Amino acid sequence: MKEIKGPALFLAQFAGDVAPFNSFEAIIEWVASIGYKGVQIPSWDKRIFDLERAAESQDYCDSLKEKAEKFGVEITELSTHIQGQLVACHPAYDTLFNGFGPDLARDDYGAKQKWATEQLMFAAKASERLGLTAHATFPGALLWHTVYPWPQRPAGLVEDGFKELARRWRPILDAFDEVGVDVCYEIHPGEDLHDGVSFERFLAAVDHHPRCNILYDPSHLILQGMDYLEFIDIYHERIKMFHVKDGELNCNGRSGVYGGYQAWIDRPGRFRSLGDGQIDFGGIFSKLTQYGFDGWAVVEWECCIKDPEDGAREGAQFVKDHIIKPCARSFDDFAAAGSDNDLNRKVLGI
Repeated sequence: MKEIKGPALFLAQFAGDVAPFNSFEAIIEWVASIGYKGVQIPSWDKRIFDLERAAESQDYCDSLKEKAEKFGVEITELSTHIQGQLVACHPAYDTLFNGFGPDLARDDYGAKQKWATEQLMFAAKASERLGLTAHATFPGALLWHTVYPWPQRPAGLVEDGFKELARRWRPILDAFDEVGVDVCYEIHPGEDLHDGVSFERFLAAVDHHPRCNILYDPSHLILQGMDYLEFIDIYHERIKMFHVKDGELNCNGRSGVYGGYQAWIDRPGRFRSLGDGQIDFGGIFSKLTQYGFDGWAVVEWECCIKDPEDGAREGAQFVKDHIIKPCARSFDDFAAAGSDNDLNRKVLGI
């Protein structure tokens, strides 16, 4: 068995305009000061990272790694959640996603998709320069508006949707394959890959591409009422990344999984800081260790109640307390029975 690495922190919720969150070196120093050993970098936030420059310049990538190492921190993965969303975004959502793309692509569905695909190609090259082996992203959604259909979906719609999703992603997956980096799709409501069945559909559509893998985040599974532990049993061979995020689902007589358009704090399904929700992280860390997961445990702070800096600080210790050092020998080695063919035959009565 192998040991999970960590703790690491996803910086997307923390990068900002105020020190120490407004530059790469400053935010790394803060991360190290509260106990983290790794960072997952949002590639779209130029206050702390320049994706295009990273794709083109080995010197730039080396300088980032040196700055992180100075504080005992490692760059764990890059994220293109924002860009990945636009690789496959239904035109109905184009206006809502204007803020995700560049100004030149505003209200231009095709331009957003072209830009997003180029960004993913940059991310593959940047990941190679940084010596990374996994990449976090969203797959986007062409079918999400039909997830609970009325009227019923036309025959063949789902198959055509996943065929088109695969067509858009296949060249990106190939580019990541060329540099030896896994593409880890966050299984997430709002995406066409939102549960195990939908991931399987996509995996089949890309011919079980070796780089098509999963970012496992149990908070998005518990909010759907799924068995997030059995999910690991089923898909552990494709789980290459892990977001440690807590959540809770408290359905009631007024609303349930869909939430009634309420604010996050009022929804039955809510994201919580680590240890404040319902997720069995002891079970998760045990299963991931059992199956030999040796990637990073990356804290993603999203909570409708707790202060983010408090959540980050508590999260570092929470992950440390849950990482399991694998046993190096069998618990019953003391018996030292060894192997004896004659004895075995005698025990079997032959």
